[in-house]
Amino acid sequence: MGVTVKPAARRNARHFAIQAIYSWQITKGNVADIEQHFLSGDKFEEEEHQAEAPELAAPHTDVAYFRDLLTGVVLNHQELDSKMRPYLSRPLQDLDQMELALLRLAMYEMTKRDDVPYKVVINEAIELAKAFGAEDSHKFVNGVLDKAAPTLRKK
Repeated sequence: MGVTVKPAARRNARHFAIQAIYSWQITKGNVADIEQHFLSGDKFEEEEHQAEAPELAAPHTDVAYFRDLLTGVVLNHQELDSKMRPYLSRPLQDLDQMELALLRLAMYEMTKRDDVPYKVVINEAIELAKAFGAEDSHKFVNGVLDKAAPTLRKK
């Protein structure tokens, strides 16, 4: 019998992974250092007042999935960028850094994680965009992923 996937623990893993990916994009820092920062529970100054954030620890968060998302996106970012390019309405370099992080995360799940249904990938990306993106980022992310899904995944 397979391992039971807890949707809330995966959602929390994505919550932390999107922030870690964004941090990597901005700083170009060592991914192991960024991962360690998140796993240690240290908070950035602006996070000190966010009491509602989930915990990056089992059983609340699928830590292995967090690690897979972060390292997978970082290691495959050029491939992911080339896969998303045909579906973008503007050049990649014109994307907001959070939109880029959101799309990279979703493209990683869509192309490398066949265990995650494409509808879940899209819905989770929309929710992350609403939480972390600019006002209409979720619409943009949804549009890109809706166009990409039929090609990248056999529905």
